[in-house]
Amino acid sequence: QVQLVESGGGLVQAGGSLRLSCAASGRTFSSYAMGWFRQAPGKEREFVARISRIGQITYYADSVKGRFTISRDNAKNTVYLQMNSLKPEDTAVYYCAADQRPSGSYHDTVEYDYWGQGTQVTVSS
Repeated sequence: QVQLVESGGGLVQAGGSLRLSCAASGRTFSSYAMGWFRQAPGKEREFVARISRIGQITYYADSVKGRFTISRDNAKNTVYLQMNSLKPEDTAVYYCAADQRPSGSYHDTVEYDYWGQGTQVTVSS
C-alpha cells in the first residue's frame, strides 16, 4: 500500500508557474506508475499527466501539452508537476495517483489504485 500527499498548490496569476509535489510513503514507490489528475467545480475528474515507473515514458492531456511537465525522483519517493503558462481554466483541485498494474488505460481514473487528498490550484485572470 502507498499513501500520497500533494503540496505546492496556491493562487497564481495567469501566465505564472507552480510546481506541485506528491510525496509517497513506503519503499516500493518505483514499482508504481504515477499520474496527475484535476477536478474543477461541477466537472468530472480529468487526466493531466502520467509518468512510467522509472520515468522514461510520459503522457499528457492535450490541454496541458507544452506547458506542464511531469517528473519523478524515485530516491525521494516524489513525483512532480511543473506547471507553466498557467491559464484560468487550469483552476482545479489537483490529485496525484499511483498505478500498481499498468494496463494501458492511463487516462482513466479507474486505472489507479491509490489517490492523494488533492491540492488546490487557482489561476486568476
